Amino acid sequence: MSNTATDGSQPALKRAIGPIELTLYGLGSMLGSGIYALIGQAAGIVGNAVWLSFLAALCAALLTAMSYASLGSRYPRAGGAAYVTGRAFGRPVFSFLVGLALVCSGLTSVATQSRVFSVNLAQLFGWETIPVEALAFGFLMFMAGVVFRGIRESMWFNVICTVVEATGLLIVIAVSLSYWGSVDYFQTPPEKADVGTALLILQGSILTFFAFIGFEDTYNVAEEVKNPERTIPIALVSAMLLATGLYIAVAISVVSVVPYHELALAPAPLAAVMEKAAPALPAFALVAITMFAVANTALVNYVTASRMLYGMSNQGLLPAIVGRVHPDRQTPHIAILILFAILAPLMFSATIKDLASATVLLLLFSFAIVNASLIVLKRRAGEPVGQFEVPLFVPALGCVFCVVLIIVRIATGDVKAPLIAGVLIAGILGLYWFLSSKKPAPQS
Repeated sequence: MSNTATDGSQPALKRAIGPIELTLYGLGSMLGSGIYALIGQAAGIVGNAVWLSFLAALCAALLTAMSYASLGSRYPRAGGAAYVTGRAFGRPVFSFLVGLALVCSGLTSVATQSRVFSVNLAQLFGWETIPVEALAFGFLMFMAGVVFRGIRESMWFNVICTVVEATGLLIVIAVSLSYWGSVDYFQTPPEKADVGTALLILQGSILTFFAFIGFEDTYNVAEEVKNPERTIPIALVSAMLLATGLYIAVAISVVSVVPYHELALAPAPLAAVMEKAAPALPAFALVAITMFAVANTALVNYVTASRMLYGMSNQGLLPAIVGRVHPDRQTPHIAILILFAILAPLMFSATIKDLASATVLLLLFSFAIVNASLIVLKRRAGEPVGQFEVPLFVPALGCVFCVVLIIVRIATGDVKAPLIAGVLIAGILGLYWFLSSKKPAPQS
């Protein structure tokens, strides 16, 4: 396929991603999102039953992932979530809202990973005197450079990081096997007994859902994927199944080795597990692997957010300049610069947990609408049929699960994360109104 635009005005994005690369792209994003950084906090909420929170989060994530796989086989294009929302409901404001909500979720995820990375970097090299924000800013600059360099380079970086982080998880599981069966895997914190086990598991799933963030990224790079109608469903489902197996095994392993209340306080939970289960191994090894994991998540979210802006520009939802492609690197360089300008101040806005929770709320909101879009499109005559189709109950249940998780988080958690998400959504609607007011009125 040609690497130039059909009208010859500017180069197009480069199709360089095959099924293996795309599977690793989604898997790498998911593996670094929650297991390495947030499993300790999740264990503090749910206790030894944290693995059940991963299963609850999987219910929402897998249903929505199947919807994304179906949509990817029907309408493979950059900014696909915004496109299918507009196609389903015919209102640009919905497309704009979903598209930029996903961008914002990517931004909060990258900001989260930048802080996690900097904390681990300071721990690894003893740089406690250097402000975390300074290290995080340097990390953001490096990520922007890799994303600008090219999709092939980004994919190679992703492959390396994914292999490293998956190896780290397998090591944790291997050294913990002798501890399996040593605790009650249904035990929850006794001080939270009045909350109820089911509600605790749902509360924990709000945080553990963060570990599944990344599956949607496989759709939004569709214009850089070879044979996307077939490749996207295969890669998306494969990545989800691989991640799930690792998550459940790791969740059982960590609470078997280290008491859950200690995990909740550990800055690097998996490193704490390794220190107890395999003291002969150098402690810095897991910290270094954690850095690869969170760097990978940040990279994937940065790539995806820039492609979302590019796709929305091509759909006329954002100014044309946002969709410009660099003639040499064949990357959306203007979108990459815009994201960096937003990321730098966002990094200072909240704690890691607040940013992660805000990311989940934005994604759940967007996923609910995308699931609803698939319902509308499947019931509409004349819509194309993809190579991967799902029954109507899949997007319906996916939508319900997402809405339930949103309600539980708002009703039972603190107000900071919903406030961050609400402010971002209000800002998106304000930007839509501003851009719409600048468009010339149609000629009579």
